[in-house]
Amino acid sequence: MTRALVLGSTVLIGVSTIALSALQAPAPAPSAAALAATRIEKVKDNLYVITGSSPVPRETFSGGNVGVFITEKGVVVVDTKLANWGPAILERIKSVTTKPVVTIINTHTHGDHTGSNEFFAGATVESVVHENTKTNMARMDAFKGDKAKFLPTRTYKDKLTLGSGKDQIDLYHFGAGHTNGDTFIVYTALRTLHAGDMFPWKDAPFIDRSNGGSGRAWPDTIKRLLDGVKNVDTVIGGHQPVAGWKDLATFQRFLADLYAHASAAQKAGKTVDQAVADKTWMGKYAGYDSTRLQAAVQAIYDELSGK
Repeated sequence: MTRALVLGSTVLIGVSTIALSALQAPAPAPSAAALAATRIEKVKDNLYVITGSSPVPRETFSGGNVGVFITEKGVVVVDTKLANWGPAILERIKSVTTKPVVTIINTHTHGDHTGSNEFFAGATVESVVHENTKTNMARMDAFKGDKAKFLPTRTYKDKLTLGSGKDQIDLYHFGAGHTNGDTFIVYTALRTLHAGDMFPWKDAPFIDRSNGGSGRAWPDTIKRLLDGVKNVDTVIGGHQPVAGWKDLATFQRFLADLYAHASAAQKAGKTVDQAVADKTWMGKYAGYDSTRLQAAVQAIYDELSGK
């Protein structure tokens, strides 16, 4: 390997069994446990996912799910996990193809999805993000100073199409949610969507207010996706197993109910703790957890208060 491995990246690690925060700290080298837990799995035909995990437990956390799309010209990689994970990602890619990596797409700015961009950077690799995400990335230590050269080389505003025919990829931005620059990637011929942390897990999401995230906008953003994008049946989320289109629709309803519950509780003068304690509204969401509910409700209260 001749490419540099170490990226002085910062990464979202403020994770507990209750909530996520925007605290950032340098990512360690991959642990043996994390490496063992990270596999490459076939989704469809020439599309694979290198698995990620929930940010807890930390010892097995590798970052988000990575999309590996093998095209005629080379490999398109969606998200690059934490810093120092480049060699492991490349090793898993080489287990399914000898083609080179030609494109990196980041779904959003966080260090567990952009951490190993530097490893793949080069004159022959195009890096693509939403324009807001590039702005957000430029504020990260991992892309400041001499490392600004590792910032994405191409941006878009609402929609961008890469490739054609069986290799076509459509990139969409429908509004704020997890951040203000989240990208949905559709592999059109494979009827598959990579949603990143706009669909992270079956639990309350992390609303990153510091990077333009919005609990108010999130359900509407996904609704625009559901209404505007057709012929998709498979969804790659940020930190969970591959799911279906109906699972994403359920998550959209969950987000809408979460916001409605939190906003009604605040209007009624209830504290965040009181709002979190009332989980009756979650009864219709079988299999959903509430371990991250506290942080999400707090973010919605802050947003409603203009903080």
